[in-house]
Amino acid sequence: MYVNRAAKQFCLWSISAFVLCMAAPAAHAATAASNFTVSAAVTATCSISTVDMNFGNYDPITTHATTPLDVNGSVTITCTKGAATYIDLSPGSNAANAVGTTRAMSTAGPDYLSYELYQENTFTTVWGVGNPGNAFVPPVAPSKAPRSFTIYGRIPAGQDRTVGNYSDTVTATVNF
Repeated sequence: MYVNRAAKQFCLWSISAFVLCMAAPAAHAATAASNFTVSAAVTATCSISTVDMNFGNYDPITTHATTPLDVNGSVTITCTKGAATYIDLSPGSNAANAVGTTRAMSTAGPDYLSYELYQENTFTTVWGVGNPGNAFVPPVAPSKAPRSFTIYGRIPAGQDRTVGNYSDTVTATVNF
């Protein structure tokens, strides 16, 4: 078998080059490095929702002549974990016409039905506005999960009011 001398030489050179490349130390390129900061701010954020409170029927002649009418409502806040808050309940849109309380419901006529909103079921601390003051101060948010708080409502007994449907509008505000 005849092998072309040029081909034989080429093969020897190729094998030699391969062996030299494998045996040669790896070449290193120069490098440089730089650190950078990654940051973000988690801000305090809250949302608030409420459920309407319906006292039902107030009977000034028999049932509620001597017994107050009580009902519970609720306010729910959802806040960023760690947010310190307080919750205000406004005096309502008829507060100037309340007798013996800070709140009153009105009807189409000139009459008002007084009522109050409290922070606890003993009906001692009025739920009002301001911190410090009468605002409700819940614990710092332990997580972003919604938290509901009970509003205790009471219409005092013995009010002599005209027949009608009474209502008021109270604004609940979460401050954070």
